[in-house]
Amino acid sequence: MSSKSGKKRVIKIFRYDPTAEENGHYDCFEVDLEDEGKATILDVLFQIQKSQDSSIAFRYACRVSMCGSCGIVINGREGLACKTIVGDIKAKEIILRPLNHFPIVKDLVVDMDPFFEKYRQALPYFDGADDNAEPAVIRPDSKEREDIGLSTECIACGCCVSSCTMAYHHPEYLGPAALNRAFTLLADSRDGLYDQRITRIIPSCYNCRLEFNCTDVCPKEISPTRAIKYIQRCALKEPFRQIERNSFTAKDLSAQKKQAIEDPEFSRRRFLKRVTYGFGAATALVLGGVLASATIGPSMRRASKQWIHLGSLEAFAPEKVTTINVQYEVLDGFYKSRVVKPVMVYRGSDSNTMVVYNSRCTHLGCTVHWDDSKQLFLCACHGGAFDLNGKVNSGPPPRPLDRYAFKVRDRDVLVEMV
Repeated sequence: MSSKSGKKRVIKIFRYDPTAEENGHYDCFEVDLEDEGKATILDVLFQIQKSQDSSIAFRYACRVSMCGSCGIVINGREGLACKTIVGDIKAKEIILRPLNHFPIVKDLVVDMDPFFEKYRQALPYFDGADDNAEPAVIRPDSKEREDIGLSTECIACGCCVSSCTMAYHHPEYLGPAALNRAFTLLADSRDGLYDQRITRIIPSCYNCRLEFNCTDVCPKEISPTRAIKYIQRCALKEPFRQIERNSFTAKDLSAQKKQAIEDPEFSRRRFLKRVTYGFGAATALVLGGVLASATIGPSMRRASKQWIHLGSLEAFAPEKVTTINVQYEVLDGFYKSRVVKPVMVYRGSDSNTMVVYNSRCTHLGCTVHWDDSKQLFLCACHGGAFDLNGKVNSGPPPRPLDRYAFKVRDRDVLVEMV
């Protein structure tokens, strides 16, 4: 838990004015913060702009890590300025610069047009396969919903693209965000653009080099790497889908076999076709199963639950709500990453009445905070409000705040996280 520090921090900000200079430079500022545990990088930028240099340009909107507007690089790591707590940065200097791989408009503001152009190329919109008047029924606990899950919550902040070195080496690469969006639609049985979408994105999915940078920096804890592995698995199935769609005869298969073998241009898809036509569908299915399990299996596996230490029981005052950042490591496929997740702890008159709430609103996942004067949990983005028991008081949230399992052991409070 961060404590009140009242100390000064040095902030270095990248400055660039297209009308005045060819290359950018860094300006140094010093800020005095009353409580680093509550101040965000966006708060620091506001303070500098208001009291030291009004010409600093940066982008923001919602202030609750929902819109993605304030994505920048903070001490070499992509993140949202409104979500990054100053107290969590241990370095003496805080260095802020714009996202990588984007044209710079001014200072920390980048041109997002290239990002959204590639997003559009992946056909990011839903187009129903059937003209049904009633919505399709997909249970929240269905396998399909579990596969798509968190990936639908992308806020298009561009942090994943900025962290991806392949976005620099392959200008035509659609990028992690666009491929993640395509994945959510490919895995949706209601959508009718599977063939058109997979044709557009398959070349890009092989530009990924499994660096996991996109997964590491995503402020919504999405794994675009997992999505890309899913698309590669779809690519393995394409030859069989084509045979099924076209209902090839034995004569057709023989002609396709000859064309595939004689084709001098080699690609992974042609290799699979050669396997299909040359060794038989059974062999190809075995090979496809091996490749699919090797590529998608580890990244789709659920992370195991673990008990994380929150603090001593005495750190949580009775009849109060305390917000604390939980930090722990998770294994995502082959990659171990560090997670920082805020939780809200209410302790009653004794430890038996303690509750640990998820700080994400049940409406759209916005950040919820406790307002002591109103005695409510508030979601600033959509006007949702929850009472002390986590029940919906007003606004659009469909259900109460989610709770974490916890236990008290030897006067220490532990919370169960995934």
